[in-house]
Amino acid sequence: MISEIPKDKQLILFDGVCNLCNSSVLFVIKRDKKDKFLFAPLQSDVGKGIIKKFNIDTKDTDSILLYNPKKDNLSYKSTAALLVAKNLGFPTYILSIFLILPAFIRNWVYNYIAKNRYKWYGKKESCMIPTPELKSKFLA
Repeated sequence: MISEIPKDKQLILFDGVCNLCNSSVLFVIKRDKKDKFLFAPLQSDVGKGIIKKFNIDTKDTDSILLYNPKKDNLSYKSTAALLVAKNLGFPTYILSIFLILPAFIRNWVYNYIAKNRYKWYGKKESCMIPTPELKSKFLA
């Protein structure tokens, strides 16, 4: 399943039941003018495959993950979010300037938001089902 990801794309893994995460996916899709990203919930088969391949402890990392098949590497938390922003158009790519900050500082903010995301934004009973127009952007 992981080997089927095109080398010219990057895969964003997200919490499929999180309202903030789903809104963020739609935000990225709208601004992904170069068609660089595909998406999959962490709860999906491909998500589970990447979690297993990189030996991710899901108790410690309830986070956005960015998988780059060309480099076969995985970024997570604030680094993943900022690398995604870097590939989006103006003005969103300006956020990537925060990559100069040490990850422990960026991740402190990221973790605070992640810890409170269900309380602030709510949670769905099941993963988002993409519309027919967006289905090609998602892996199961």
